[in-house]
This record gives sequence, structure tokens and C-alpha cells, in this order.
Amino acid sequence: MATEVKVPALGESISSGYLAKWHVQSGDYVESGQTLFDLETDKVTSEGTAEVSGVIELKVEEGDEVEVGAVIAEIDESAKKSTDDKGAGDKSKEAKEDKEDDSADSEDEDDEGAGSDHPFSPAVRRLAEESGIDPSKVKGSGKDGRVTKGDMLEAIEKSGSSDSKDSDKKAPKSDPSAEKPAEPKAKISKDPSERQSRRKLTPLRRTIANRLVQAQQTTAMLTTFNEVDMKAVMDLRKKHQEAFVEQYGIKLGFMSFFTKAVVHALKAVPAINAQLDGETLIENHYYDIGIAVSTPKGLMVPVIRDCDQLSFDGVESEILAYAKKARDGKIGIDDLQGGVFTITNGGIFGSMLSTPILNTPQSAILGMHTIQERPVVRNGEIVIRPMMYLALSYDHRIVDGKEAVTFLVKVKEQLEDPSRLLFGI
Repeated sequence: MATEVKVPALGESISSGYLAKWHVQSGDYVESGQTLFDLETDKVTSEGTAEVSGVIELKVEEGDEVEVGAVIAEIDESAKKSTDDKGAGDKSKEAKEDKEDDSADSEDEDDEGAGSDHPFSPAVRRLAEESGIDPSKVKGSGKDGRVTKGDMLEAIEKSGSSDSKDSDKKAPKSDPSAEKPAEPKAKISKDPSERQSRRKLTPLRRTIANRLVQAQQTTAMLTTFNEVDMKAVMDLRKKHQEAFVEQYGIKLGFMSFFTKAVVHALKAVPAINAQLDGETLIENHYYDIGIAVSTPKGLMVPVIRDCDQLSFDGVESEILAYAKKARDGKIGIDDLQGGVFTITNGGIFGSMLSTPILNTPQSAILGMHTIQERPVVRNGEIVIRPMMYLALSYDHRIVDGKEAVTFLVKVKEQLEDPSRLLFGI
């Protein structure tokens, strides 16, 4: 009895995906619940597992586009697993290794002349042809005085040294002015495959590219900047970090401060918490904030729901959980939808300043950057403070410059005096 392995439903708006990777090969025995493949869509990557145990037969290749519901493999449940059952890949690898071992053994035997009809082994004859050295004049160290490959290699090495010395002795001194320019040591390969590699963009990468281009083409995007003194936040984290970890089991990061500051600023400047739908302006009265997460497959923006109702530990826990899901490829479509605002932190990679691109249909995105100690003036005195540049990119069609600047100032105020977050002022 064979059970069909089908492409699972991927969401209401998704009808197909790409089979990114098979974790098994045809002929492998798979267990029920075992991961079989990775399926990649234009939004997420998901895993497919075996519903039954048996021997699998693959029907599609990696990289193929497959429709939802399509049969991509079959599992023969009647096949029994034996103690010496191994995957096709393992068998192939073992066969290759056995062949290489046999070849090595054979070459060793030929080098010693055992059972050979020729006076010299194939390896010795090959080296003789390549080097021009007569093996009959080489002293053999093998059985019955046979010349081995090692003997030939040693003779070739000695010959090269000797030729070099003789050349040095016999070569007349040349006029330096008549010498030809030295040839470049590095030879440029004419084979393009050695200098370049080509591969198709993944669906996720294509979607990211399309959305970024679309954002620039369909919105009147503008970026405004400010800077924030991070000393108060850093001092607060340092003071309470140990107790926070002991109480909640997670670290108190910067992102929870920024998330709560953004929520406060969105309440103060509602225009930022809005978006256009054609000629209709949609005003949002909730605070689902997208946090950009870098993964091996590209940037993802999981959404933290109802951030206005979460405590600092709640925000940190949500961010940690979503970041892990994103990096493990476990994130779902629902995790990425519905955000009203996005925060992206290029500072973790060392970015000093940038202009983040809108995460449409949202009207604004906040870019965080690396913290650097810089001289600033405080109360008429020059002091060194940990400073961070902030960048707010926004859709100028619905957000005026005054509102954008006000928003950044509100975020700055909350971060430079974190006690404001406790009182909502």
C-alpha cells in the first residue's frame, strides 16, 4: 500500500510554492513524523513531514514549483525496515568509498609489482612518462627491489633540484636592461564557471525585492533623522539586568524600550498609525509592531501583537520567540501579517546611518543604528555620551514633515528619560 505525500495548504492567498530541499532520497526508509522536505513560498518556508512509515519514492526534484495538493512523493507502507537499511545517499557514499579503497589497495599492490605482468606499475609508468625519468635507473625500495611510486616521486624531486642547480651554474649573466617584463603570476581563468556562479533567487528573496521596489515606486517616501542619548537606557539595563533575568529568565534588551517608546509616539501622533487603501485613509487604533529579523534566507518581519498591553518582559519574550521561529524556518504567514509599524535595527551589524524602506502598506518605519560614544554638549559642557542615530522613513502622502519630526522627538524623549514610559507621559 502506497501513501501519497502531497503539498499542504499554505494559506488563503498562496496556491503554489517551490520545493526548496529534500531531507530524504528515493529508497530511504522514513518514520512517521519525520521531516521530508522544505517548501518555500513567497512569504514563508515550511516543513513537510511523513504521515506514515515506509520506503519513500520521490516524484519531483529540488527547485521545482509545485501546486498545493500536488503529489510529490509516495511512501510504501508495506516495506519493512531491516537492521541494515540505510539511505540511498549512505549506500552510494559507502560504495564510492569502497571503490576508492579497492583502487588504493590495487595501486599499492601494483607499485610493489605483485601479480603484475609489467616490470613497473601503472603509477610508476605514468610518472615516468610525465617526468621523462627512466624508472630502470631508479633504485627500488619495494618487494624484490621493485620501483614504487614513492621511489619515482623522490627521484623526480631530486632531479628537479639538480636541474635547478645546474641551470644556476650554466646560465650566463644577462643584461638587466634587456630582460623581458615578468609574466603575471596569477592566470585568469577563461572558464566563467570558475569565476562566477549562478542560482535562481528564492521565492522569498524575489518577494522582498519586488516589495522594496514597489514601495519606492508607489509611495512618496521621505526620511527624517534625529539622535538619541542612550545613557539613561544603558544605565537602567545595567542596574536591573541581573534581577530581570532572575525574574523572567530572559535578558532585558534595547528593543523592548524602543517598542514601548514607539507605541507612546504612535498614540501621540496618530497619522503615523495610518495607511492608504486607494483613496481611503485607514486609521488604526491598535499597536501591532513588526520587528525586522535577519535570517539566513532573508529579512522577515514577525509582528508583536498589542504591544501597548505588553510589559517589558512580554515584549522581550515575544521578540525572542519570533526570532527563533524565523531562523528555524518555522514562522507562519499569520505571524507576518497585520503590522501597523516596523522597527529595524541595522545597528547590530554596525550600520551608522541608513534610510530604511517602507514595509508597505504601513506608512512609516523606524531605523535604529549602532551606538557610538561621541562628544556632545550638556548644560554648557562637552561630555562623552553613547549616541544613536534614528531614521524615520514615512509616506509623505499621508504624513507631513511636522508629524514625522514630532514622532521622532517623542521617541527620543522616552528613551532619554525611560521613567516616562512608566507613567505614559
